[in-house]
Amino acid sequence: MKSGTVRFVTITFLLSVVLLGVLWQMGPEISETHLQSLFILGALALTAELLGFVMSGAVAGSIAVIPYLAMVLVVPSWASVIGIVCVRTIAECRSRSFIRSIFNVAQHALAASVAVYLYRALGGVSLDQFAQVTFIRATLSAGIPAVVAVVASSAVNAILVSGVVASSTGRRLIVAWRENFRSPLGFDLLSAPLIFVFAWVFTHFGWIAALTMWVPILGLRQVHKANIDLEKINRELLELLVKSIEARDAYTSGHSRRVQHYSVLIARVLGLSERELELVSRAALLHDVGKIYEKYAPILAKADRLTPDEWTTMQEHPIDGANLVSTMSNLLSIVPAIRHHHENWDGSGYPDGLAGEAIPLAARVITFADTIDAMTSERPYRLPLGESQVRAEIIRCRGRQFDPAIADRLLASATWKLFFAPSSPMHATKSGLSILDAGSRRRIQGKPA
Repeated sequence: MKSGTVRFVTITFLLSVVLLGVLWQMGPEISETHLQSLFILGALALTAELLGFVMSGAVAGSIAVIPYLAMVLVVPSWASVIGIVCVRTIAECRSRSFIRSIFNVAQHALAASVAVYLYRALGGVSLDQFAQVTFIRATLSAGIPAVVAVVASSAVNAILVSGVVASSTGRRLIVAWRENFRSPLGFDLLSAPLIFVFAWVFTHFGWIAALTMWVPILGLRQVHKANIDLEKINRELLELLVKSIEARDAYTSGHSRRVQHYSVLIARVLGLSERELELVSRAALLHDVGKIYEKYAPILAKADRLTPDEWTTMQEHPIDGANLVSTMSNLLSIVPAIRHHHENWDGSGYPDGLAGEAIPLAARVITFADTIDAMTSERPYRLPLGESQVRAEIIRCRGRQFDPAIADRLLASATWKLFFAPSSPMHATKSGLSILDAGSRRRIQGKPA
């Protein structure tokens, strides 16, 4: 395990101990009723932890956040943090990594401690004190501190988990957060009212009523897990499809993955929204999906220059790809990007001869990524082009093949250097070829991609 990861875990552990000590000094004394509440809520949290699910990569999720934060609202003191630590420790008995277990327990303790501290600092008290009042009065008295506590706990959890993922994988913190918490954090925030209602029902009507409410919550958890599993299956099927296409030609192996990576980098330079980034990412991964048809197999395997008829056939792959993807309802939004990723800014591209801003933005982004991968990939007939050569080619084709505004922003950005960093995928893999403009095709005499 990387030293940076161990250091991050150590700091997280120490911070959790320090903040727990602060809560210990703040008191108050814990009653027998509070201990019973913590035991019952802890049991519910343990059932949720044992039904956890993988969200992304090695990051797991569960709905244990609901009883965890209910513990904070019912017993806002060090005792609730200790209760959460005990539950999380039991859940970690299944883990084979000691460091990972320490981190998971520590980050839960730290997130809960922050929630308790902020809840009390904003005037929040145990919901036991509202057991005999209406829900509206309880909400008016403790609603705002409770929401702040839930949001703070979710934010701390997201930051800590993203931090440990970033330190162990070498990614930037913001990248790790986008990959693992963009959707789950929103789910946690939307669950804030549910957590408050659950805690109030527990104190107002008793544990049997709370248990009755817990059953449909577990049902919601199953729906959420099913959605995540379905998204994972869809992603894996798309990747399998891309690999089957690239298996036809050893020299384009990894091409779609690299184009996807570069397209996302360019889209971030342009400041696109998360939704637009996702669209660009999927379209880039599938931009050459039309080549799965058998008519392209002999052309992709050909080492010599293409004949006019073969070149005409190759120009059909964006249409074939768009038609294929359009059969999947959840991918309809990326069909235009796939169909038009070989259009040129001046209208000289294919298949429809679109020009300027009539070309979908995602397609214009993919054109850059596709061409950069073509120029920086090793081919049988030439070595990869360097940074200065790629820059010169983009400048030469600015306003012809490329959107000039995107070209200017990309070349002026700090991201440009990332395409040529030693850790860049283009330095780690061979292959990948895309079509440049007509002049570039004549110079390299390669087969189109």
